[in-house]
Amino acid sequence: MTGHRSVPADHTADPAADPAGPVERAAGRLDRARRTATPCAPVRDVLAAGDLDAAYAVQALLTARRLAEGRRVTGWKVGLTSAAVQAQLGVDTPDFGVLLDDTAVPDGADLPWGAVLQPKAEAEVALVLERDLDHERHTVADVIRATAFALPAIEIVGSRVRDWDITAVDTIADNASSGAYVLGTRPVRLRDLDLRTAGMVLERRGEPVSTGAGAACLGHPLHAALWLADTLVRLGRPLRAGDTVLTGALGPMTAVAPGDVLEARIEGLGSVRAAFGSDVSGRPEGEAR
Repeated sequence: MTGHRSVPADHTADPAADPAGPVERAAGRLDRARRTATPCAPVRDVLAAGDLDAAYAVQALLTARRLAEGRRVTGWKVGLTSAAVQAQLGVDTPDFGVLLDDTAVPDGADLPWGAVLQPKAEAEVALVLERDLDHERHTVADVIRATAFALPAIEIVGSRVRDWDITAVDTIADNASSGAYVLGTRPVRLRDLDLRTAGMVLERRGEPVSTGAGAACLGHPLHAALWLADTLVRLGRPLRAGDTVLTGALGPMTAVAPGDVLEARIEGLGSVRAAFGSDVSGRPEGEAR
């Protein structure tokens, strides 16, 4: 649709050419889970073990369907930025997913319970770009020059896969377990921050539930943005001015329950709040607002 950004060319599936192929079958399973708000079985029984390219093809196909429904790409998220989580899932690299406009929740606004399946939350640094990052290989200086400002963020991760029974193939196919995201409203220039040492605390009703610092995210949140920039260029879809980049968790994620209010504070960036509705009837994903 006009105005929508395309997904990476190398990860585009053609369901007409292979209507019953593994990519289409895995996408169908995850899409049904989203539409019915009912978690499904993992997709690693459909995709070849360790086939990350196929998993990204599933992600791209699902994204294309959302764009056809009228959604808009607002940016990208980096996941698996912790060495411990990478080891747990048997990979040695981060992953990425797409951010869509209907998953952006205003700071402190109520997110209906059920809008994200099996939600958990983590605090992150978000970067908002004012320049494209389209070089074949970037430096940290390129990322700094391209960044308009940083914001504190809470990512509400969710899984369409039942009981979070995931491998790397499952989470990548499931858009890197993306659910929703909340951005703070006080933009800060990078020159005023030391993101590597910036401390983070995530609280539930005033009680700390997760702590960490910028160094927990690939050693520095800018390293995660650099990895994403280089990866997307190789796939033919560079980061563009206006994109929001969620750089990865600064500490362990925490489970959430109906009625929870979470507040993340990141040194130098201020705070951001995520509030969850108490109505457990919920609604299917993709209707968060």
